[in-house]
Amino acid sequence: VDLITVRGQRYLKEADVIIYAGSLVNKGLLEYAKEGCEVYNSAYMTLEEVIEVMIKSEKEDKMTVRLHTGDPCLYGAIREQMDILDEKGISYESCPGVSACFGAASSLNMEYTLPGVSQSLIITRMAGRTGGVPETESIESFAAHKASMAIYLSTGMLDELTERLITGGYTSDTPAALVYKATWKDEQAYVCTLGSLADTAEKYNITKTALVIVGEAVTHRNYMKSRLYAPDFETEFRKAKMHRETE
Repeated sequence: VDLITVRGQRYLKEADVIIYAGSLVNKGLLEYAKEGCEVYNSAYMTLEEVIEVMIKSEKEDKMTVRLHTGDPCLYGAIREQMDILDEKGISYESCPGVSACFGAASSLNMEYTLPGVSQSLIITRMAGRTGGVPETESIESFAAHKASMAIYLSTGMLDELTERLITGGYTSDTPAALVYKATWKDEQAYVCTLGSLADTAEKYNITKTALVIVGEAVTHRNYMKSRLYAPDFETEFRKAKMHRETE
């Protein structure tokens, strides 16, 4: 709950209407709602019903907050809502948040972009019930880069995911992690290998609401120190300190 941004918290306190994604959002955030605020759980609503509430609220000159989980720009299905609001002439603004992949990295004390290991983070998912994945964005094609990967919405397909990652280029002993409900009080985080990923999920009965992280950065080995802080590296803020050999 305390990872809500200051701006997001302010919006929740000011809202006359809150529509929250009840299947994922921590309900503790609703405690910020003021007395008399109308609260709707979109887990039981269609897109049309969500928009209907927004339009009604706008006509009544009320301030509405559509509360998603993490950062709404990742798998938040927000563009379809924005397009309809644009058509209706209803103004809005988007508030950034903390996505699960960043919460998971914090829990594991890891850095995705270790020098000499990986300088890229690939955020992706397997095709599922809520939508497909373009053929050009296959798991195999991304695995070929051997960069750090954060894979959402795929916990129920770990056997297939593992097979496709290995087919693409990772090895079975590539470090991996499974993080259930990242940053929540009941979070579970397990570091394993790609080959033992499915067994780890089965052992701890993790079937959903988990993020898969794959890549050498998980175990933070064999990386180079950043040149930014090297004594002989000069920036506009700091002069280089030359090393002098003495006998």
